[in-house]
Amino acid sequence: MSKLTPVLSANWDQADSFTIDGYKRSGGYTAVAKALAMNPDEVIQLVKDSGLRGRGGAGFPTGSKWGFIPQGDNKDHYFVVNADESEPGTCKDTPLMMANPHVLIEGVIIGSYAIRANYAFIYIRGEVTHVVRRVQQAIEDAYKAGLLGKNILGKGFDLELVLHVGAGAYICGEETALLDSLEGFRGQPRLRPPFPAIAGLYAKPTVVNNVESVASVPAIVNQGVAWFTSMGTEKSKGFTLYSLSGHVNNPGQFEAPLGITLRQLLEISGGVRKGHKLKFWTPGGSSTPIFTDAHLDVPLDYEGVAAAGSMLGTKALQIFDETTCIVRAVLRWTEFYKHESCGKCTPCREGTWWLVQVLKDLEAGKGSEADLDKLLDLCDNIMGRSFCALADGAASPIISSLKYFRQEYLDHLSAGACPFDPMAATLFESAGVK
Repeated sequence: MSKLTPVLSANWDQADSFTIDGYKRSGGYTAVAKALAMNPDEVIQLVKDSGLRGRGGAGFPTGSKWGFIPQGDNKDHYFVVNADESEPGTCKDTPLMMANPHVLIEGVIIGSYAIRANYAFIYIRGEVTHVVRRVQQAIEDAYKAGLLGKNILGKGFDLELVLHVGAGAYICGEETALLDSLEGFRGQPRLRPPFPAIAGLYAKPTVVNNVESVASVPAIVNQGVAWFTSMGTEKSKGFTLYSLSGHVNNPGQFEAPLGITLRQLLEISGGVRKGHKLKFWTPGGSSTPIFTDAHLDVPLDYEGVAAAGSMLGTKALQIFDETTCIVRAVLRWTEFYKHESCGKCTPCREGTWWLVQVLKDLEAGKGSEADLDKLLDLCDNIMGRSFCALADGAASPIISSLKYFRQEYLDHLSAGACPFDPMAATLFESAGVK
């Protein structure tokens, strides 16, 4: 297995990679012509055969998701791209749209054709104004080139594509909350069933895919199933973008086959910053259970990470060295989830608030060992009991941090403050506390 496989990121270093001319020069928009010459069901089967799985977190097979859309129902179908990237540590979709927005648009055209949708939406978060402008310009250029609108490439297929700018709510990354927001309502998760494939946007059959999932489709159409399945592992096929951030010498995006390990990625990125060693890391953003240096050789694919007790998620690899206080890091993440809870369901609304209160005390060295069990009890009472996975995401780093670093929580209690606080450390030393 080669260490890096630049496909989506192959031309990011070109000065005009984001323009339609730059994209066409590297073979852009040839896949859409090929796809429109096929039967829509053949396109769906092609994506199914490739084994492409959703790159937004859950890893659900993309082709199967497209195949769920009922055909011959005489209803409008909608294709929606979830570009509301807001998971802490996740930073792959934003640079992709900034450097190559046309690969996303080409994927949207192919996906819309496959599910027989004549209306498509890209839902992007409002904070990234520079990306919004770039994607909007790309859409306008695609319309001018006859790649969007009426009778695309003379094949009789019509598609209207709208860029919708959200208002910055983390919860709108959840697909049903995104659909509510797209309809003009407050973004809150829906009770399922019915699922979006049956009653999604405007209660019509809808596909919601992540940016990277959609952007991967043109290469599959052009290069074929055998090429795509030659990369990755048995059940996790293809290439993907790994976002490496934190205490590493060269953070950034690393496009590699699924199944690469963090040890290999650290070798490519220059390793943990000089003079320090890895303490803990997230395999898929802050909502996934953390790993330690004992997990350096876990295959970073859906099955390998799950078998080790976490989730691949968005492949957001946040690296923390020994200078980081695990309690403080978990507290900061939990404060984020508490703030971003939509408040619709009681377990999440109340549970995340209480988690923050307990963690604040523990980080300050207050409380007792019984509070650690209280934390776990709170987590148990919110996991699997909310409308969406936000509560699960809030609980996961807490549970895993107690699993691997329980002693560090106890050190806070015995010291009466955070041992990683420089001022507190001086006080402890003068008082003879180790």
